[in-house]
Amino acid sequence: MKSPLFKVGFFFFMGHYNFKLINFVGMNVDYLIVGCGLAGIAFCEQLRAHNKTFVVFDNESQQSSKVAAGVYNPVILKRFTEVWMAKEQLDLAIPKYEVIGKLLQEQVDFPIPVYRRFTSVEEQNLWFSASDKLTLEPFLSTTLVKNSNEEIKAPFGFGEVLHTGRVDTTVLIDGYRSYLAKEGRLVSEAFNHDAIRIEANSIQYLEYTAKRVVFCEGFGVKSNPYFNYLPLNGTKGETITIKAPKLNLKTILKGAVFILPLGDDVYIVGATYNWKDKSNKPSLEGREELVGKVKELINCDFTVIGQEAGIRPTVKDRRPLVGTHPEHANMYILNGLGTRGVMIAPYVAEQLFECIEHTTPLNPEIDIKRFSF
Repeated sequence: MKSPLFKVGFFFFMGHYNFKLINFVGMNVDYLIVGCGLAGIAFCEQLRAHNKTFVVFDNESQQSSKVAAGVYNPVILKRFTEVWMAKEQLDLAIPKYEVIGKLLQEQVDFPIPVYRRFTSVEEQNLWFSASDKLTLEPFLSTTLVKNSNEEIKAPFGFGEVLHTGRVDTTVLIDGYRSYLAKEGRLVSEAFNHDAIRIEANSIQYLEYTAKRVVFCEGFGVKSNPYFNYLPLNGTKGETITIKAPKLNLKTILKGAVFILPLGDDVYIVGATYNWKDKSNKPSLEGREELVGKVKELINCDFTVIGQEAGIRPTVKDRRPLVGTHPEHANMYILNGLGTRGVMIAPYVAEQLFECIEHTTPLNPEIDIKRFSF
């Protein structure tokens, strides 16, 4: 096993945080983090901001965070309703990704408008009715966008969603793993739950002694004997990448699927929802479904140049799984981010950190106490 680097008494400026590197004497840390997806990174940022010591275990077995297109959008566009806690999530998420970008010296957040294609006059009217609602007014433009792109099938035009964008999850996760590795905080191995020794005030794991362990394993929590009782129902999602030289799309187009421009005539298209298949393997059925829906949206030819799949950690009540193990007070879970992990991860990470460090009650809608042990 790779051991963390030993660094003593060194201070440096990282992002806007004054962060003190740790002397890992005897491998003592405040936290063990299991998983380095969106949830794990968001919690690491809480720890980094408050000068907590930590080590992250991740073997890249869970792909949902990297496969995700990374779109953040405060509106459920199928029904024109507000995403749960949308304003609170965005107010936290956007500054957090700016800080991470500075830390990694990479741009991770790319603001870009989302255009919802209207299929009828009735949908236009529903849009404008929704824009009058207090919670949706900041997010729905009341200006009808006419279609000027002959390669897009949109005779009724578009509605523009405000305060939207995309986090490049591949750059984010790969960059953050590299940062952790350089700092001696990453163990690139599978976490062995059977090797944990739980004591009154600490967690013993191999050569590590930690005050607490936080599991951010995504769908991998199904193999976690401490939290696998929770009703996390993985949903497979697939995306394809296409090359469409004539499309000339500069915004995210949302119809039956979304089409997201990456530049150089390359676009991500997604996503599918499969509640039965629990593999990370791309499927012919997923590809055909997405290709068919793209053809319903655009007129021009395109070529499929890539396909990816991952299992989203979804929960039956569509709320995250956050909280303390009912029997072990130094074990925690941060999971169930579903289809909107980019938006919700910083919010739930802050909720959990404040709960652990300052005994601040969790939002009851995300607290795992809502499910019996």
